[in-house]
Amino acid sequence: MDILKNYLDISVFSILGLMLFIATWFVIERLLFFKQVKVTDYSHFDLLTIDLTKNLTYISTVGANAPYVGLLGTVLGILITFFDLGTTKTIDTGQIMVGLALALKATAGGIALAIPSIVAYNALMRKVEVQQAKFRAHQDLHQNSISGKNDQ
Repeated sequence: MDILKNYLDISVFSILGLMLFIATWFVIERLLFFKQVKVTDYSHFDLLTIDLTKNLTYISTVGANAPYVGLLGTVLGILITFFDLGTTKTIDTGQIMVGLALALKATAGGIALAIPSIVAYNALMRKVEVQQAKFRAHQDLHQNSISGKNDQ
């Protein structure tokens, strides 16, 4: 139990830090990609969609799972608090409250990571939709110009 007690915070926050790094990395990568993508370079809608949505799953996964990592840290922190209380055989409300408060910081960290990850994912998905609309518009204009030439 001492190992868990000593390394719980660093373990949980290391995992959250890794998740933060992954989400940040892929958000930056996607933003750079969206700046240089040209829908006119694509001949098929699905090929465009594949390129546009690449790596978005990682961002979504971080946003969806960061609260669970934080919650796991909180549950383990509460477990440690109750174990310590049980082994000392004394009930000190101050010790309980401090233990619970410290345990909750893991959940706060998970939520703090999840919110911007989901916001970034939604913003990037909006960019995907805009690029897809541009592709459709370009295809329609191209088809109309071809059919207009054929009519003449």
